[in-house]
Amino acid sequence: MDWLTQTPAAPYAWSLVLSGAAVIASIIPLGAARSQADFTMDDMKAPRAMFERLPAWGQRASWAHQNSFEAFTLHAPAALLALIAVLQVGELPGLAVPAALLQPLLRFVYLPAYVANIPPLRGLCWAGALLCTGILYSEGLKALLIA
Repeated sequence: MDWLTQTPAAPYAWSLVLSGAAVIASIIPLGAARSQADFTMDDMKAPRAMFERLPAWGQRASWAHQNSFEAFTLHAPAALLALIAVLQVGELPGLAVPAALLQPLLRFVYLPAYVANIPPLRGLCWAGALLCTGILYSEGLKALLIA
C-alpha cells in the first residue's frame, strides 16, 4: 500500500483515479440489468426508454450509475484542489489523506449497497463519501489561502 502514500501528492492523485474507476465500475451492474431486460440494438435509439423493462435491482443500478457521475463531478475538483495545494504548499494536515483514500472506498461499497437495496448502508456510504469530498475542499482551500 506504499503506492498510495509514496509522495505527499499520491493520495489525492489516487483518489481521483479510483473515484473515476468507481464510475466505470457502476456500468457493470447496469449492463447486467440491461442484458436481463433483453437489450437490443433497437434500444440504442432510446436507451433510457427501456428503464421500465429493467428488474427492480436494475433500476437501482441505473440510479446508482447516475449518482456515480454526480459524486465524481463533486469529488474530482476537490481531489484536484488538494493535489494542487500539496504541490504548492506541502502536505495537508488533519484528515485530508484519510478522506482522499476513504471516498473512493465508500463509493465502491455504495454501488452494491444501492443495487442490493440496503438503504442504511447506502446512505452511510453516500454521506461519508460526500463528507470526505467536503474535507478535501476545506483542507485544500485552507492550505492555499494561508500560503
